[in-house]
Amino acid sequence: MSRPDAALLFAAGLGTRMAPLTDRLPKPLVKVAGLALFDHALTLLQQAGISRIAANTHYLADQMSAHLRAKSIVESHEPDLLDTGGGLKAAMPLLGGDSVITLNTDAIWTGPNPVPALLDAWDPDEMDGLLVIVPRNNATAHPGKGDFLIADDGRLTPGPGPVYTGLQIIKTKPFADATAAAFGMYSVWTDMLAAGRLYGVVHTGGWCDVGRPENIPMAEALLEQAHV
Repeated sequence: MSRPDAALLFAAGLGTRMAPLTDRLPKPLVKVAGLALFDHALTLLQQAGISRIAANTHYLADQMSAHLRAKSIVESHEPDLLDTGGGLKAAMPLLGGDSVITLNTDAIWTGPNPVPALLDAWDPDEMDGLLVIVPRNNATAHPGKGDFLIADDGRLTPGPGPVYTGLQIIKTKPFADATAAAFGMYSVWTDMLAAGRLYGVVHTGGWCDVGRPENIPMAEALLEQAHV
């Protein structure tokens, strides 16, 4: 089983927390520092040499479809929202492979590109999933107390602790085997956690959750500080 060369960008959600900006605009097309959130995420994958990239769509899909065509990104359209797990299951025929990268499109990153570090740390003999996490104090604008604890060998257990960033490598078999159409990612992680096969790698740079309008200035400030 080799390193994955395919990725899914999650871009189907309703973006309700980002209202009123998302009343007429899909959240992935909201701009931060003059660039759509989607394009910030896409750049990370392209710079890491990922050759096959798809994105799922649902809310205001005509706008997302036009954006994807302009970027030559394959679309996995969801007439009904499928949540993250179901979205990946539906997109798998477009991606192929035993494992894939998935990346949320509502965050801003600084520091080294996290995708190469994720690929370098991936060990399919030991892992069923590998998540990029950040220490809670590096998770700008993120609510809550964190998601996981990480052991010295990288194995994850439920938190609170470091925050999941929305970037991972995950094996596709659990999704192919799933009988439900719509389901969340955590339902798959639960079995991996129980088996001790969900791992984490820590991002050493900055990360900002851009889930609400008021988070945009914080994300732009983080980017500005990174370029000083």
